[in-house]
Amino acid sequence: MRIVSVDDLADGQVISLLQEHHKKMHEYSPPESIHALDTKKFYNPALTFWSAREAGELLGCGALYALSNTSGEIKAMKTSDTHLRKGVAKSILNEIILASEKRGYTRLYLETGTHVAFLPAIGLYRAAGFVECAPFGDYNEDPYSVFFVRENQQP
Repeated sequence: MRIVSVDDLADGQVISLLQEHHKKMHEYSPPESIHALDTKKFYNPALTFWSAREAGELLGCGALYALSNTSGEIKAMKTSDTHLRKGVAKSILNEIILASEKRGYTRLYLETGTHVAFLPAIGLYRAAGFVECAPFGDYNEDPYSVFFVRENQQP
């Protein structure tokens, strides 16, 4: 049974998965266009990680970064290569969306790549109600990035 829960990063598996992801990003984007989280920022108190696991095996991860009291950014979404196309990212994304709504965020943002390798992720985000938007936060226009926002439902 797949379990998605908040992850304290203590076992190092999420960090290893994201380090592999960061290395692979260089195949799709030049260094100045890679916006993956630096490991030094993993323990920022404004950042919450989730992991999906099954029988102790890490399937994937994602994080929510508090941009303000009313908005957040999805960061560090990655599914293990051996578990692609199994609904792992959707499970994690749903948990992050739910957490953002519980926090009272009215908007949820994200940035992802434009390379064909990112098309499944872009499809997932669109299916979850995200629409393209202008760069937000510290981001600038970049041909290797696409930006999304989702308006959260308010109780």
